[in-house]
Amino acid sequence: MRILMISKALVTGVYQRKLEELAALPGVELMAVVPPYWYEERVGVQRFERAYSSGYQLVEYPMWFNGRHHIHFYPGIGKIIRSFRPDILHVDEEPYNFVTLHAATLGRLAGAKVMFFAWQNLFRRYPPPFRMIELANYRLCAAGVAGNREAVEVLRRKGYRGPLDVIPQFGVDPDIYSPGPERKPSDRPLIGYAGRLVNEKGADVLIEAASRMKTRAPRLQIIGNGSERSRLEHLASYKGIRDRVTFRGQVASADMPEALRSLDLLVVPSRTRPNWKEQFGRIIIEAMSSGVPVLGSNSGEIPNVIGKPDLVFPEDDVDALTRKLEQLVADHELRQQLSVWARQRVLDNFTQASIARRYYNVYRMMMEGVPQPRSQESGQE
Repeated sequence: MRILMISKALVTGVYQRKLEELAALPGVELMAVVPPYWYEERVGVQRFERAYSSGYQLVEYPMWFNGRHHIHFYPGIGKIIRSFRPDILHVDEEPYNFVTLHAATLGRLAGAKVMFFAWQNLFRRYPPPFRMIELANYRLCAAGVAGNREAVEVLRRKGYRGPLDVIPQFGVDPDIYSPGPERKPSDRPLIGYAGRLVNEKGADVLIEAASRMKTRAPRLQIIGNGSERSRLEHLASYKGIRDRVTFRGQVASADMPEALRSLDLLVVPSRTRPNWKEQFGRIIIEAMSSGVPVLGSNSGEIPNVIGKPDLVFPEDDVDALTRKLEQLVADHELRQQLSVWARQRVLDNFTQASIARRYYNVYRMMMEGVPQPRSQESGQE
């Protein structure tokens, strides 16, 4: 089974581990195409990191309109498709993007069966030509994968009737994201945030909650960059806790496991906006795999990924987050129990190996023309 994957997400080195697991499965010959970099507005440039490329071909290829989600594409991808002659063309992109239509059309002409990937969990009607692109891709693709449950509902409402399953885009490698030595009780636990510093990610909610805590005076570590960094630094100063907050900036993907292991607790305080809702929260499974308990808001897919209602708070509810922080900061034994539970949840549901096997099953069903089972719950096998 010859599989060609086109994915800008693979510029991040740790994501490539899934492809090594996929390439090791029976009968797989795999090639992946990735751009030299990807530019994300309000975040900056993420350059291609070649980290895990054993057992398959990882090809860096020029992209036009880099940073433009809807219109970017690979102008010479047809040559690769004709040369590699894939049985399965996995376009790791939303169905309303031109890159999906461009690759899917060329893939179908070459005899490949095509699939798309969708994160979009908000129902939105796109103007021409993107609505036409979306509908054309529904016809061209033999299967789709959604990264969260709400994306399935959106795709069905918008007219996609083909095979569809719910599988995260990537898992984690539990050998890389592994727990450190058992942590000793501390009077000043380290609470972390890791992600883009933009309004919808809600880091200000964590700073506000930390400033209201009365039982302990925890330290905060804010990992990431973005347009809100200056405002967040001023907020920490205004709330009188600037001396307890470290703004670490962007951390390379290879250094994230160690950064997470240094934390006692991670908070994912995302807030829904009219044009955005949390689609998965990969940092959640990275932290949980590292044995770090995670508190998260109820935005989008976060509750389903965390998998424990007691660790979820209403988005933008500073008082609710403060109460949960005070409970966990004061109870070292509870944090240790949650650490073990979190690690096991990832081992059961979110490893790169398990995610690769689930994609492999989708590819086999596409090859065999067998109807897929009902959509599975996010992260559940």
